[in-house]
Amino acid sequence: MKLLNKDIEKDNAGQVTLVPEEAEDMWHTYNLLQVGDSLRASTIRKVQTESTTGSVGSSRVRTTLTLSVETIDFDSQACQLRVKGTNIEENQYVKMGAYHTIELELNRKFTLAKKCWDSVVLDRIEQACDPAQRADVAAVVMQEGLANVVLVTPAMTLLRAKVEVTIPRKRKGSCSQHEKALERFYEAVMQAILRHINFDVVKCILVASPGFVKDQFFAYVFKEAVRQDNKVLLENRPKFMLVHSSSGHKYSLKEILCDPAVTSRLSDTKAAGEVKALEDFYKMLQHEPDRAFYGIAHVERAADALAIDTLLISDKLFRHQDIQTRSRYVRLVDNVRDNGGNVRIFSSLHVSGEQLTQLSGVAAILRFPIADLSDAEDDSSSGED
Repeated sequence: MKLLNKDIEKDNAGQVTLVPEEAEDMWHTYNLLQVGDSLRASTIRKVQTESTTGSVGSSRVRTTLTLSVETIDFDSQACQLRVKGTNIEENQYVKMGAYHTIELELNRKFTLAKKCWDSVVLDRIEQACDPAQRADVAAVVMQEGLANVVLVTPAMTLLRAKVEVTIPRKRKGSCSQHEKALERFYEAVMQAILRHINFDVVKCILVASPGFVKDQFFAYVFKEAVRQDNKVLLENRPKFMLVHSSSGHKYSLKEILCDPAVTSRLSDTKAAGEVKALEDFYKMLQHEPDRAFYGIAHVERAADALAIDTLLISDKLFRHQDIQTRSRYVRLVDNVRDNGGNVRIFSSLHVSGEQLTQLSGVAAILRFPIADLSDAEDDSSSGED
């Protein structure tokens, strides 16, 4: 994401102009937008025209509209963002108050105005515009006949390809059908890697499976790379890392990212940091439950006691339509930061974020134990998403 202009007043009202440069930027934009904001962007509008003879025709024109945002729709697989609202600025093609849907486009600027820019939203802009935040990890999670090719970006886990090939069982005295099907499967996975992984950006490709599937696949890929003289694969061989997983399904990704060898290799990526923080929380919950809290009411009390060392919170909570509820979570984040705690905002599109959502989306690791809170009356149901 590129920041072109930022104009925010002392009362936190103002606007920013941004250019989304890659698909993931649409996810960041989705998290910036709220109902009641105003969005100015270029869009296509169907316009009816009447000729001098009275015949009516229609044409599509490109125009710039400013909408008061009413509904926001994000397609996580296609990374497309559509925003519907009413027109609030004079336009030659669209009447004031008329409804329109803008589909935000890559490499086309938009301006977003808000009555109040809070710390979480401003942090999101900083994170989105940081060139270091890129899709630097890819994973191939596989088992015989099934492979998922996934990109792990700082903000989401994107399934890029799913390969399924029926592998016949080995028969007594004849393995040829089994071997041929496996070769077909490995070839399809290799092509998916070449098609969906940008080796210029990705720092590490995790290949995970139960048993020896990953080893056989790795041997096949580089045998083929030598045979075909595929320089891309041969030059990037050091980026491949083989790890164990319990299955070839996408949910095995969390277990892979918890592997200590993987964690040390990916130590500079946000995704690995989130997985480790969640793992630390669960360990604390098991061994020192008075230092691991979850649910908004308990976590707020711990924050008031200046006890929070690390706050784990899902970005889903900041998309709450109720302004008071959203402000409650923003206040919690500011409180923890002001008192020297760490804040980790989890993406709800990461496997770790999905898991945090099951804990009501907010959890905390404490600096010191607070025993009486565990028995305190839990009013955490109020204002949760």
